[in-house]
Amino acid sequence: MAENEEDLREVALKRIKKRRDFRTHVVVYSLVNIFLWGIWIVTGTGFPWPVFVTGGWGIGLLLDARETYGDRPVTEQDVQAEIERLKQQR
Repeated sequence: MAENEEDLREVALKRIKKRRDFRTHVVVYSLVNIFLWGIWIVTGTGFPWPVFVTGGWGIGLLLDARETYGDRPVTEQDVQAEIERLKQQR
C-alpha cells in the first residue's frame, strides 16, 4: 500500500479517474440503451431484442461498479495475513 505522500497522491488520482470513467460509462450505457429501445418501439415492438444489449452490457456495468466502488485496496495487513496462512499450509 502507499507508504508516503507521493504514493497516496498516485492512488488517489487513480481512484478519482476510475470513478469519473465509471460515470462516463453509465451515461453512454443509458444513451445507447435509450436509443436502442426507441428503435424497437418505433419499428413495431416485436420481440424485445434490446434486452440482450441492456442485460449483457448491464452485467458488465455492474461488475465495473463493484470494482470501482466495492473493492477495497489491498493493505500491508492483508499481505501479512496471507503470508501467515501460506506458512501454516506448509
